[in-house]
Amino acid sequence: MYASGTESLIKQARDIREEELQKFYSRISRLLHNKDYGLETIDSLQRLYLIVSSTKYGRTLPQDVLEKLQSLLCSPSTSEQLQALSSAILRESLPFDVEGLSVDFQDGRTVSYVATVTLTQARKKEEVCTLLHRLLRCLEPRQPEGQVSRHLLPILSKAMSLLPEILTEDHINLVSKKLVDWLWYTNIQQGAFLYSGGFFTGPRNRQPAPVTEVDGEVAADFFTVLCVGQTYTEDQWMSMYAFSMIRKWLLCYNSDGSGNADAAQHKKVLFSVSVHHDDRSEVDGSVVSIISTSSTASRLLLPKERLREKAFEYCHRLIEQSDRKALKKSDTELQKACMIEAVTVMDIICREDPSFVYRAFPYVKALYGRVRRDLAYSRVLLPIAQFYLNHSETAAVDSEAVFRELFSIVPSEQFQEPMLAFEFTQFCRANVTVLSESVALYRQSFPNLFKFLAWNSPALISEYVELLPSLLVPENAIEILHSLLDLPCLTAAIDIQLRSPLSPRSDKFFLDQSVKVSSSMEAFRHPSYRGMFLYILRTEAGTGDTIDRLNGLHEILSDVADCPRVVQCAQTVPVLLNIFFNIVAQFGNKKLINQLVLVLLERSGLLFNIKNYKTEVQRVFSSHFLVLCKLQPSLIVEWSKELLDFTGTTGNISSKENLYTHVVWAIGEYLSVSYDKRCTVERITLFFETLEAVLFEITQVRQSASPPRFSPKVITMLMSTLAKLASRSQDLIPRVSLFLSKMRSFACSAPVTSCYSEEDIEEILTRANELINLLKLPSVAQFVLAPSQQGTSPRWHRDTNTCLPLAMRALSEVLQKGNDLLPA
Repeated sequence: MYASGTESLIKQARDIREEELQKFYSRISRLLHNKDYGLETIDSLQRLYLIVSSTKYGRTLPQDVLEKLQSLLCSPSTSEQLQALSSAILRESLPFDVEGLSVDFQDGRTVSYVATVTLTQARKKEEVCTLLHRLLRCLEPRQPEGQVSRHLLPILSKAMSLLPEILTEDHINLVSKKLVDWLWYTNIQQGAFLYSGGFFTGPRNRQPAPVTEVDGEVAADFFTVLCVGQTYTEDQWMSMYAFSMIRKWLLCYNSDGSGNADAAQHKKVLFSVSVHHDDRSEVDGSVVSIISTSSTASRLLLPKERLREKAFEYCHRLIEQSDRKALKKSDTELQKACMIEAVTVMDIICREDPSFVYRAFPYVKALYGRVRRDLAYSRVLLPIAQFYLNHSETAAVDSEAVFRELFSIVPSEQFQEPMLAFEFTQFCRANVTVLSESVALYRQSFPNLFKFLAWNSPALISEYVELLPSLLVPENAIEILHSLLDLPCLTAAIDIQLRSPLSPRSDKFFLDQSVKVSSSMEAFRHPSYRGMFLYILRTEAGTGDTIDRLNGLHEILSDVADCPRVVQCAQTVPVLLNIFFNIVAQFGNKKLINQLVLVLLERSGLLFNIKNYKTEVQRVFSSHFLVLCKLQPSLIVEWSKELLDFTGTTGNISSKENLYTHVVWAIGEYLSVSYDKRCTVERITLFFETLEAVLFEITQVRQSASPPRFSPKVITMLMSTLAKLASRSQDLIPRVSLFLSKMRSFACSAPVTSCYSEEDIEEILTRANELINLLKLPSVAQFVLAPSQQGTSPRWHRDTNTCLPLAMRALSEVLQKGNDLLPA
């Protein structure tokens, strides 16, 4: 969300009229041609950037303004502020011909700005290739390596993202060699800087000192990003830049097309006969440390293989440096980031060349031992777990302890960390297949995984839409359904858990359990409610489906029901419920589907009282109840008692009208001997009498009574279902016909006409009249209202929740024309 002032400026930029825009272009053109680059020009260019970037479509700049901006962009004498503004405006405008952008390739800053425009506006692959190949010439051994190299790697990284195939094999080998040089052969002395000796003495150069470790010790090894200095040399900056892109480079270009096994075996042979000597690669004049000397075998490796070797040793050095006690907090955070990157790069190298697995595992295992008990390093566990997931089988290493730490402890302790929550779910998404097949703790820990969603929804909803199917199996489907319905309660519980240590503790709750609590915070510390909170906050599945005292839990959490975080979590539940039922419909057996229907009936009234939450959940229940009934029609007979209790309770119409209507429709559709041989006349009559009593109760309106409280949809659905049941037990036809004949007096009564619209009354009367006429022909009524299962393909009728088949309307019209048309 933008601030109100920013939103106002953006709105003005979007709504600017064409004539005003042309005047503004003319003003900018005049300023640029007069070479007036003062504050007025800067302000105008900033406004122009806002105008061209505030809409989703680009704007066409006038030719003179475009040419002048290109001239400012490509001129090394232009100030950096003007170059940055010119680059930003040109990137946001409509595409133009970038071939006219000429640049001095010795000026790194200008090259950087021109390259960003070229990569954004280029319409042909050749335009990007031309720029990149000219830049890569600066890296050739015979060319002097200037400041442009420092700006090359960000450009190269961007080009790799857009066009990974843009580099030739020669270019890939060249960059691989340079990356080795930048990573490995770097000065370990700090850069020289001017030191002022005082007022009467001029500045003099201070003798450069060696870089230090994060704990203040002098760095005796080669330079890495964890070496600390007050100033850095150019090659040290290149080393840091190179490490920042090594992961992307390995993923893009470090795959050997001719099998890694042969290359790995070749490397083993070379290492077995290695003889150490000084190797300065192709870097002239660099200070090579003692550790930077490499073997003859290393020199004989191909550029890609040598890069793997040096990158692996670099990451090993980072892991060792991360064990030092940093003097500054910022260096501690840098250590964490380097651990993550080092293990990730090692993982990539081991995937490309399995011979590295046995060398890497001791380092990764030692790192895991250091960070496993410190929650501040929870994010480091993710790449470690990824490493174990990819390579534990190759190295024959047990990984259960790593995943137990990851799935059992991290979510329950660090769910409130948004970055960790996102990275954790991304880890699960990337490995969803392997986790669901090989890691039993993954599915078992779904209550813990839901804590990330409960606290960070709706930001993580898209991740959990993909993860939920992998968590679902027939054995845990019922528990997951209850957990999804209780997800807002979980949000409320962990919010109370976080705030609980901050609240004053009263010992009277622990001494007298009869004391009535007055808030959810007091209930959290009360022994009587401890079991409920422990269940909601459980870390693993298998401790039961749900809580017996759900109403009590909802009551004690009522004071946090309107908390924004709880409300947001409740909004994500219907989305996940739809995913849940769609997946269950694919693998659910008869037993599971029958259990789910019972849960729907039970939980439809046991939901956390949040605004619109019950309505949305019941809407999902309604649509998927019909799907489950279609999959297992016999459940109507098997759950006859529960369905009779549900439909026979008039209060369910008021609180669950949508679900009630769908249940009534399902009874009329599937309570038939064609779906279940146990559907006897007695059972049909029992359902008929129950629904008849309900319809009688809701249509008894006297002149002095209040208007009816139920929608016409419920009335018409009850009438249709009664007619369907009567068509299957023809002894009931006179009863339902008599009842339907009385609907005219109901629909025309004063309370009803004052409450219902004319269209609603007409719908009730039309439906009653159609059913009466149809039931005059029992055989026809049975065909129309109770078609056989074979009648669904092709569809001889069409039925929905709110209207009868079109065939019924046609038959009704025929019957009304006269008895002479009726067969004898």
